[in-house]
Amino acid sequence: MKTLVWVEHDNAAVKDATLSTVTAAAKLGEVHLIVAGAGCAAVADEAAKIAGVAKVHLAEDPAYEHGLAENVAPLIVELMGHHDAFLAPATTTGKNIAPRVAALLDVMQVSDILSVEGEKTFTRPIYAGNAIATVESTDAKLVITVRGTAFDKAAAEGGSASVEAVSGKGDAGLSSFVGQEIATSERPELTSAKVIVSGGRALKDADTFEATILPLADKLGAAVGASRAAVDAGYVPNDYQVGQTGKIVAPEVYIAVGISGAIQHLAGMKDSKTIIAINKDEDAPIFQVADIGLVADLYDAVPELTGKL
Repeated sequence: MKTLVWVEHDNAAVKDATLSTVTAAAKLGEVHLIVAGAGCAAVADEAAKIAGVAKVHLAEDPAYEHGLAENVAPLIVELMGHHDAFLAPATTTGKNIAPRVAALLDVMQVSDILSVEGEKTFTRPIYAGNAIATVESTDAKLVITVRGTAFDKAAAEGGSASVEAVSGKGDAGLSSFVGQEIATSERPELTSAKVIVSGGRALKDADTFEATILPLADKLGAAVGASRAAVDAGYVPNDYQVGQTGKIVAPEVYIAVGISGAIQHLAGMKDSKTIIAINKDEDAPIFQVADIGLVADLYDAVPELTGKL
């Protein structure tokens, strides 16, 4: 089986989500990559070094610069004539492109897989991760999104794949790039951080969140996350949200401060290696998944913890 993996990038470097997807693809067969963008030859060269990759397809066109799904999907469909499966990371971009590819191929998409059980058999979470379904596709072509936290990252060095230039139809005329506002931070990015400190509704307001959570995160060199309740209340921006409708994370250490542990939040962080919960409600659901639980007032416990680090 030949697989085609969408390379997530910013026209300068390969993003980590790609490496986990390559690991999943390697369980199915020969791994080929598609790098689509503008002025992204360096990305293709970097992708060619990923261990286990046999070939890199490079499509350079201004229409692909921002990864617009309406333009990229037809390119991928053309390449699928020579591939049996298309895999994309279950990121915002991947989840935008994959369904369009599936629709154009007239096949069912297998979303957010956790493992590869056979050539066309996979596991995926349902009911916010409370149950794991084993699914088997009967389609001739597979379209799959991969939960990055469920697979180890492929080695970024060690491969020597060839790079082959390909071309597509370019601009489909269905959408256009208007602009983007990218939040910048010196802290690690949520989905790749080894340590995350998250705050919940109990932080009261944005100033309290900042005064309580950020000093602890700075001491630990951690990324900052939040529950949906904290985001909806305006404590922090949307890109801090961890959970079913936010980002799926699996750091070495996840510290949940003032988070009760709603099922939607647990779906986004319960695969963390070590979960530490601080909450004054001893019956909070978060303690059911926590490895270490501290029943205490966060306004006493967190400053004390920060001071002792």
